[in-house]
Amino acid sequence: MDATARLLKRLVETDGISGFEHEVGAIIREELKGIGEIRTDQLGSIICELKGSSASPRVMIVGHTDEIGFIVQEVTEEGYIKFLPIGGWKPQNLAGRKVRISTRKGPVVGVIGFEDPWDADEKDWNKSPDLKKLYIDVGVSAGFDVKKDLDIRPGDPITPASKFEVMSNPKMYVAKAWDDRIGVAVMIEAMKHLAKRKHPNIVFGVGSAQEEVGLRGAKTSGAEVRPDVAFAVDICGAFDTPDWGKGHLEKAGSGVGLMVHGGALFLNPRLRDFMIDLAEKKKIKHFVGTIPRGGTDAGRIQIGGTGVLAMYIGIATRYGHTHNSIIHRGDFDAAVKLMVEACLALDQKTLEQLKAF
Repeated sequence: MDATARLLKRLVETDGISGFEHEVGAIIREELKGIGEIRTDQLGSIICELKGSSASPRVMIVGHTDEIGFIVQEVTEEGYIKFLPIGGWKPQNLAGRKVRISTRKGPVVGVIGFEDPWDADEKDWNKSPDLKKLYIDVGVSAGFDVKKDLDIRPGDPITPASKFEVMSNPKMYVAKAWDDRIGVAVMIEAMKHLAKRKHPNIVFGVGSAQEEVGLRGAKTSGAEVRPDVAFAVDICGAFDTPDWGKGHLEKAGSGVGLMVHGGALFLNPRLRDFMIDLAEKKKIKHFVGTIPRGGTDAGRIQIGGTGVLAMYIGIATRYGHTHNSIIHRGDFDAAVKLMVEACLALDQKTLEQLKAF
């Protein structure tokens, strides 16, 4: 693996559900040390300020630091763990999956247990399990006191237990937490490149906290940065698997996604045209895409202050919000290049043109 792949591996294998992202923040601080002034907002978002040749425009590149997971609700008398979801989970993606509970004594591995469908009537085999009936088995057995020996407490965070792997196709990577450690990695790599280039603005690299539970860090970090232009780098669906059929632009390996519609974001058409023209001029592989539902930090940042020119930059990802998602390395590299070129092109004159109504 090259240095970029090693960074990706480190980020995705670090546990950090919403509200517990401090270890991811520490990686950002380490990677961006010496590049610019680093500070945090009071929700835990990490902000790195990189000064250029002008104090305006203020450009923000943001990837959210949290991943989806669970928290401990209670430990039953028998020693099984009842839990609550943090972020969006489909119950059918959970049964039999391995997880890791972070306790003050250290990590505890468990498996999500469920009512075995083979014991049910055949007509019930294809039913999704009831999320409320799932539990975590940490190795319960006679003579082993889970509460005493493992010290698992309500509120302890739980994350998928999955490893980063380069697939047989070496351009494809599989791991947990691409949502949104890939956005964090794009931000880090872009900031490193920009630190070596002259840019006509101030660039803020941000790892926003608690996106999966309401775009919370986008609001607080946006208030701290007060950007003129913001790019939220996040995953988008890869509609290239057999269940989707043909005709979709959002595919792994199609380059960086310029997302023109998604959730609560209503994209400024001048910013849309500027970014499409830039990608074409710089010969950056890209597609123009949409998402049918959901939202990203861009939508929340857009309505901060008196308004922000905001755009959602997508990385096509297969099987998002599961234990094992797949991305294409070329799409990541294209996203980094696009963010660098955008920051090099966004001067005060361009900003005035973009915000002219």
